[in-house]
Amino acid sequence: MAAALSAAADQRGEAAWAAVDPFIGTGGEGHTFPGAVVPFGMVQLSPDTRIQPRAQAYDWAAGYRYDDDGIVGFSHTHFSGTGHSDLGDVLLMPVTGAPKLERGDPDVPGSGYRSRFSHDGEVAEPGYYAVTLDDYRVRAELTASARVGVHRYAFPDGAPAHVLLDLRTSLYDYPGKISWSRIRVRDDGTVTGFRQTRGWAPGRQLYFALRFSRPPRAHALHNTEQDIPYKGFPPPGADDPTQRAQIEGRQLLASFDFGSALDGPLVAKLAISPVSEAGAIANLDAEVPDFDFDRVRAEAKRQWVEALSVLEVEAPAEARTAAYTALYHTLMGPSLFMDSDGRYRGPDNAVHRADGFTHYSTFSLWDTYRALHPLLTLVQPEARNADFIQSLLAHQRHSPYGILPVWSFHGLETWCMIGYHAVPVIADAYLKGIRGFDADAALDAMVASASYGPYDGLRQYMELGWVPIDEEGEAASKTLEYAYGDWTIARMAAAMGRDDIAREFQRRAGNWRNVHDPDTGFMRARNRDGSFREPFDATASGYGSDYTEGNAWQYSWYVPHDVAGLAAAHGGADALLARLDQVFDAEVDPAVFAHMEDITGLIGWYAHGNEPSHHVAYLYAHAGQPWRTQARLAGIMESQYAARPDGLAGNDDLGQMSAWYLFTALGFYPVAPGSGEYVIGRPFLPRATLHLPNGRAFTIVAEGLDQGHGYIASATLNGEPLRRAFIRHDEILAGGELRFGMQATPNRDWPGAGAERPYSMSAD
Repeated sequence: MAAALSAAADQRGEAAWAAVDPFIGTGGEGHTFPGAVVPFGMVQLSPDTRIQPRAQAYDWAAGYRYDDDGIVGFSHTHFSGTGHSDLGDVLLMPVTGAPKLERGDPDVPGSGYRSRFSHDGEVAEPGYYAVTLDDYRVRAELTASARVGVHRYAFPDGAPAHVLLDLRTSLYDYPGKISWSRIRVRDDGTVTGFRQTRGWAPGRQLYFALRFSRPPRAHALHNTEQDIPYKGFPPPGADDPTQRAQIEGRQLLASFDFGSALDGPLVAKLAISPVSEAGAIANLDAEVPDFDFDRVRAEAKRQWVEALSVLEVEAPAEARTAAYTALYHTLMGPSLFMDSDGRYRGPDNAVHRADGFTHYSTFSLWDTYRALHPLLTLVQPEARNADFIQSLLAHQRHSPYGILPVWSFHGLETWCMIGYHAVPVIADAYLKGIRGFDADAALDAMVASASYGPYDGLRQYMELGWVPIDEEGEAASKTLEYAYGDWTIARMAAAMGRDDIAREFQRRAGNWRNVHDPDTGFMRARNRDGSFREPFDATASGYGSDYTEGNAWQYSWYVPHDVAGLAAAHGGADALLARLDQVFDAEVDPAVFAHMEDITGLIGWYAHGNEPSHHVAYLYAHAGQPWRTQARLAGIMESQYAARPDGLAGNDDLGQMSAWYLFTALGFYPVAPGSGEYVIGRPFLPRATLHLPNGRAFTIVAEGLDQGHGYIASATLNGEPLRRAFIRHDEILAGGELRFGMQATPNRDWPGAGAERPYSMSAD
């Protein structure tokens, strides 16, 4: 049990917890879920409203959509805000009457075992979810510990009560998805099993252990894939679902009969394990040895109160809800991925034991290196950030390829997206003073990942200085992202005195210039012979284009480590700023991205619903005109976020969209993680305080802030005039106060002529 919070921290955390709305992002394209989870928990227990075929799975990537009116059941694993669906493991569904074996058609009420529900009966709080299943008149409540999901079902009096356990469901569903599965009813009544899937991460294994607060009077184990007699020498009752103690196959479902005379609610607790059924049982015994639902719920709340107490917001109610919900969404991933005894499964699909660290997985690195991980260095203890890095390094040690993860979940590599963005996560943390891991091993892993020739054109990149489009797709984006990652390696190597590595990767960090076309002003893909690919269409996007999830209008400003160099390549800051105006002011038909479901939240060509645009508004301030950043941010915050279910313009991507919101609401943003700096935008909260893990507090005050006063008139840091449009990480960690005076019109005199500019490699 963690030490009790101080009275002040507890009061802050309680207020924050009460302000969170887990339904934000469950509508539109946010892809969040409303269910029960503890901070960074392995179990993420939530209702699933549809199980769609693979071709239609995108909209249900989190299992739940707010505009649905039916629930299939409650599964124990989910992604928060991804653009890819998977998980939805081990679904439980309470039903009354004779249980049906099929899910049913979501558009046909009464078909299958699904049930209708109403939002009027829903409750969602951090660590708790409840809903009434109207077709069964069952009140279902959910809560969770780190490894255990706990359900409480109140059945109507006199109704035959059953609970279904379905291993056939997946949020990324297609024939053959389930490689193999097992359900076993043990002598003591514990139900265990596993399943192996062929989904986004092929060969993924997950084990479970389930216990009920009272024994069922009967059970039935079904394999709905085939209705044929048991082959070979059958054990007794092998062909009778009600007599089986164990069943294996690819389409398994169990039903448990509790009769019609239940005395009070039924509690079910289900633990998961990446290792074994025995591991799941041990997790169950370690975390929830009893059936006290209210105790588990209270402990989940306590953990959230503590986690949310790092932020104190004084603002109108809607702004408080938006800010605290954003913080809530940033504290779900990476997620715990190891048993209570320290064992976990790695990318080699072998079992390992964490030695001196807590193992995490679900690293959506292409998204989260930008703002989520920098935020976690401010709001989470050094030990947890070190554990994240230890987990990345463990992946590299166990990887058959010897490289850091690209996009991993449940210990396995998906190879989704591009770049080697575990590298900036590690470098940014190290350069901010986070220790607790082997820095030399980390740097070696970073270099190995940036030198693995078979990966995404890296061999050609190292040979030519660019990825050739006639040999590798999305070559312009890959060149740009490799160059940024290389810069972070150079920064960390220099800080460690590894000068040979620093020199080599500093040279590589300038490779962004190799894809800049001075004639068009765009970043373009080159062929091996050095020519730019023709014909060229700056509006073109797609998986066969020069760019990843974007086009030239979105990717041509991706040089976060060398904005001064980018400006010089355009002929000066004024020319670059004029191009940025063209990005935001263009009239764009959204249909141009109808084939790219991830590109949403358009303001001109700026696409806030996807990560390559996230730093662009801050480039005005970076290039010397901060008042223009302030104006652009106002438009983004107003149009892309709202405190309602459809309040996220795009996938939250494991908290990246929410981290962007939170940084921007506070008044600054990490344009180039690894620089140790945050570019100042403008505050959107009258007063906010970060209660830092080191015990200090950093307060941001916006005097005179209202809808009509959105421009910075002046700024002070700890009472001294601040005449630069950025602050440093160590200034935040030192605690103190950043105070803004706000006014109605742009102030072109702040920070003033000759002000120090944010870091750029070419000006270093």
